Amino acid sequence: MSHRRRSNAAGPPPPEGGCGGATTAAASSPSEGKEKRNLSWVLGSDRRVLALALAFRAVNALLVRTYFNPDEHWQCLEVAHRIAFGYGHLTWEWKRGLRSYLHPLIFAVLYKILALLHLDTPYFMVMAPRLLQSVFASVGDLYLYKFSKLIFNNHVALWTLFSQLVNWFMFFCITRTLSNSLETVLTVSGLYYWFVAIKSSKGTLVVPKQQAASKQSPSSSRKTALVIAALACAIRPTSAITWLYVGLLDFIQMKSKSHFIFLEVIPIGVIVLALTTFLDCWMYGSQVIVPLNFLKFNLFSSGGDYYGTHVFHWYFSQGFPSMIWTFLPFSISGIIKSQEWRLSGLIAWVLGVYSILGHKEFRFVLPVLPLMFMFSGYILAAMTRFNGKGLHEKGHLSRLQLSVILLILTNVPMALYMSLFHQRGTEDVMFYMSQEAQDGRVNSVLFLMPCHSTPYYSTLHYNLPMRFLDCTPSENKGTLDESDRFLMNPPDFVGEVFGNLSSFSHIVLFESEERHVLQLLLHNSFKEDRRFFHSHFKVDRDLQSSVAVYSRRDVL
Repeated sequence: MSHRRRSNAAGPPPPEGGCGGATTAAASSPSEGKEKRNLSWVLGSDRRVLALALAFRAVNALLVRTYFNPDEHWQCLEVAHRIAFGYGHLTWEWKRGLRSYLHPLIFAVLYKILALLHLDTPYFMVMAPRLLQSVFASVGDLYLYKFSKLIFNNHVALWTLFSQLVNWFMFFCITRTLSNSLETVLTVSGLYYWFVAIKSSKGTLVVPKQQAASKQSPSSSRKTALVIAALACAIRPTSAITWLYVGLLDFIQMKSKSHFIFLEVIPIGVIVLALTTFLDCWMYGSQVIVPLNFLKFNLFSSGGDYYGTHVFHWYFSQGFPSMIWTFLPFSISGIIKSQEWRLSGLIAWVLGVYSILGHKEFRFVLPVLPLMFMFSGYILAAMTRFNGKGLHEKGHLSRLQLSVILLILTNVPMALYMSLFHQRGTEDVMFYMSQEAQDGRVNSVLFLMPCHSTPYYSTLHYNLPMRFLDCTPSENKGTLDESDRFLMNPPDFVGEVFGNLSSFSHIVLFESEERHVLQLLLHNSFKEDRRFFHSHFKVDRDLQSSVAVYSRRDVL
């Protein structure tokens, strides 16, 4: 389909400030100086957007103090800490070769730099990784702005950026060190270059004269997109779902199909796969092809179902609507009015394919969430278009004001609450334990809570014995892991597995489990050391309102 800008009455205003074409050198209009200033403003806008995004995401990272998903710590930072400092726990996925070292290696380099600068203190060990991810997130914001400007215009791009920055889930998730967060940045960046190639090949890409010299050819832009797509797939093999749709849709219309396959896709794919496989084989110490193992476990054997399943329509009826929240009606309206079916089809495709899998999580579909903001940006921009006299129509301005107020009031408080308060106890307790360990007041720690409920060595940053309840999937279906057995009967499990608890100086547990083993703790000379607020409402099986730390001072 054509991606040329539309000029119908339902659409947003045309591009401003010279985006519609270059001004000739012979121009002698009285407004020539003003046009040049406008052009300069537009050409410099990308830098201003990046500066804004960098500042905003840095604050965003500093405000995220809560626990969301175990993978943020256990599949990234814990592995990075082990690479950088020689100790850290590897979960069962790493023993089966299901994860690539490419993503955690980024943060291992960061840890090494902190150590060399003697900045590997408890505070920097917690905040530095999220600040680094905030830089990646700001690049994603920039490319979403550029992508929206490419597909629609600068006015839509600005409202798209507004939507991205205000949305509660993006604020809550994008600065976390999840592989899905980096995958989202790579997906948006790759799509931008892919569509630049499409527009260039169709002759519909218009750039100012000053940028013409640096304009990439369609083939060059497409190769850049393919490299980014290959990296996204190396970090998250399921990213192939997105790029399969994008590639096949244009492959059907290509004239030089063999050139695309044999001179672009295969060489780039083979090089990236070879490099990442070499890296993984080196880090694992054995021959391993991570994408193959990952797909076999998650797609062909439904291994992910071990961690719970949802109904088929969950992404459409609950998951994605919760993520996009009050932007949903604006995005749906934008999809209908813009008629940009290629991108809306991509969103539907990704949600549909992920719906087939039994195990579903919010973060899996994070890469297509920014695309929905392009459509909400389209509608918000349409509300500000000018009437024939050059004045804002009163009704449109009123609707825009009400819409902006609604979006801010329904997203900002939720973003702040989820980032600052909900489930923060498990983060706070490990920061506290790290400070205590640095001061020599901790000998060993036992976590009597569902597995992976807290960060681990990556936050503690002190090499001492620690033990948590294992939840490695069993080869025999129906076999309960330690975490499940503990939750079924806490006192009996603790007595059977750990005896009198004398080998631990500290025990960490949720208030919901504390009451079941309190007498056992007191009997073994443990007393409450600290307590941290965790949640106002039920998260899993019980209300985990606080996290308690018990210690045996007599062994220190």
